[in-house]
Amino acid sequence: MAAITMSRGARGFTLIELMIVVAIVGILAAIAYPSYMDYVRKGNRTDAKTALLQVAQTLERCFTQYSAYNNANCSVLNAGTVNSAEGFYTVGVVSDATTYTLTATPVAGRAQAGDAKCATLTLNNLGVKGATGTALTECWK
Repeated sequence: MAAITMSRGARGFTLIELMIVVAIVGILAAIAYPSYMDYVRKGNRTDAKTALLQVAQTLERCFTQYSAYNNANCSVLNAGTVNSAEGFYTVGVVSDATTYTLTATPVAGRAQAGDAKCATLTLNNLGVKGATGTALTECWK
């Protein structure tokens, strides 16, 4: 029987080389993941914007029909809070006969609950858009 010998070039990876690659991948992941989550949250904010605009449109139709935002026949008021289409937000309505303020609040336990940049989004009957959080200029973009 002939002995099998390995040349120096065909030995494979050493443990040190493998650990260096794992460390580099870990560092890249630690940098990339928070940035990725910011993009996901920014994309999910469109769910709140859409819901706010839909509820505002419904309230404007009520005002056109009944000359008051808080008329008992307005279905959006009877619901209490309205869930957004994707379920990331709930929209609360505060209204009287001539004004309303809508507030989109993230649902606890969902991805948007950790959105510190834009914690809540608001819209009123004058079309004034507002937000709470640490990056208010980014919220309605």
